[in-house]
Amino acid sequence: MNCKENQARYLQKDKQQKMKKILLLCSAAVMAMQVSAQDFKTVLTKTFTTFDTAQDQSVKVEQSNKMSLIAKKWDNEWAAHYYAAWSKTVLSFEEKDGDKRDAYLDEADKEKETMMSILKKETDETYVLAAMMANARLAVNPSSRWMKYGKVFSSNIESAQELNPGNPRMYYLQGMAKLHTPKAFGGGKKNAKPYFEKAETLFAKENSDDITKPYWGKQRNTQFLAECNKED
Repeated sequence: MNCKENQARYLQKDKQQKMKKILLLCSAAVMAMQVSAQDFKTVLTKTFTTFDTAQDQSVKVEQSNKMSLIAKKWDNEWAAHYYAAWSKTVLSFEEKDGDKRDAYLDEADKEKETMMSILKKETDETYVLAAMMANARLAVNPSSRWMKYGKVFSSNIESAQELNPGNPRMYYLQGMAKLHTPKAFGGGKKNAKPYFEKAETLFAKENSDDITKPYWGKQRNTQFLAECNKED
């Protein structure tokens, strides 16, 4: 074997070794990304579940703050910002002080803005979240805000329905809005009940296997439907 053949064989072997190293590095990087994504989903799922099932308001506040921290750690994950915004909106509904309610929604607005910068498109779930946030703004002072935020709520519900008429959360939100609207203006249990019934049917078709495919609302919808079935 001459010198040129030895050199060619050496270069070929060296090339193969480099390719193996590159493939190993790529494989390690992919595995690291998969582990990171799995860790993200696990942490977010656990935090969401604790928040969603908590009876103590201080626990809800604590878990909502944790969602904000999750959004900071996994800043490029749209779902992290989605749930941070969602949890702040829920807290706003449950807070009594008007200024604090708006403050929660200001935080939710920032998280939603970041979420949209990552997604770069609207989905039925982003429209539903926007409708929920608008309804929360309206609820702070219905008499002075219903005209502005009522329109925002309705337009986002309509947009969500165009994209996915099978999303149960938009019917749940409509039912909730009807339930808390005076009977004289078309609200009350009787008018809210059909929306909760529709939502219940659609919730039954959802699963809770993937936190990045929102499934919140089922528990509260069941509670509101039970309330509508009671005598006034």
